[in-house]
Amino acid sequence: MKVQFRNVNMSFASTRVLEDVDLDVREGELVCILGPSGCGKSTLLNIVGGFLQPTSGSVTIDGEPVTGPDPRRIFVFQERGVFPWLTVEGNIGFGLHKLSEAEQQKRIAHYVNLVGLRGFEKSYPRELSGGMKQRLEVARALAVDPDVLYLDEPFGALDSITRLQMRRELLRIWQAEKKTILFVTHDIEESVQLADRVVVMSTRPARIRRVVEIDIPHPRDLSSARYIELRDSIFAEIGLAHQV
Repeated sequence: MKVQFRNVNMSFASTRVLEDVDLDVREGELVCILGPSGCGKSTLLNIVGGFLQPTSGSVTIDGEPVTGPDPRRIFVFQERGVFPWLTVEGNIGFGLHKLSEAEQQKRIAHYVNLVGLRGFEKSYPRELSGGMKQRLEVARALAVDPDVLYLDEPFGALDSITRLQMRRELLRIWQAEKKTILFVTHDIEESVQLADRVVVMSTRPARIRRVVEIDIPHPRDLSSARYIELRDSIFAEIGLAHQV
């Protein structure tokens, strides 16, 4: 098992945030952690990323305890994390200093092509659209060849059309790279469109209410009976009736 959460609890002062979280994530799996805003999803991601230590319980990756941040595991945040003073190729190559010049250029070119930014190699972030900046951030994260990616509502600040495009882009990249991805969201549609499994969290203190297997192949037909059934089962799980 790639990532394992065992009886993870987290409190800040007198506020209980996470309660008895147990979860296994398989190698190469895309798992969405879904829950209402403020329930503790990002806290859970920060724990597995090594930025926070749980009050009790443990997290392991490849059987090794997580004790701090690790360059093999990379975060992609909602707020833009690209460096405004670097070009597209400068951003993608930022973490590649240990490679030879030829290897750096080869890897930069690969990820420029992978995320669809060919022709913008010399552009600065201010010259890119919101969706292009987000693709650049994903490319920069992938270029250092992480074995796990943590995405914390990465498309939340984008408009609805760009968000749909970025979901498709992420799926294409994930299918090409086969990275293990933990993706935090509060968007039910997004989770059912993307994930192998959706982990539905309760309100704070957050527990895992249910893990939903999304047994639909990609690309997913968002109007199919099975998609609607799975989506509506998650709405029902969190106490909402889906209304269009």
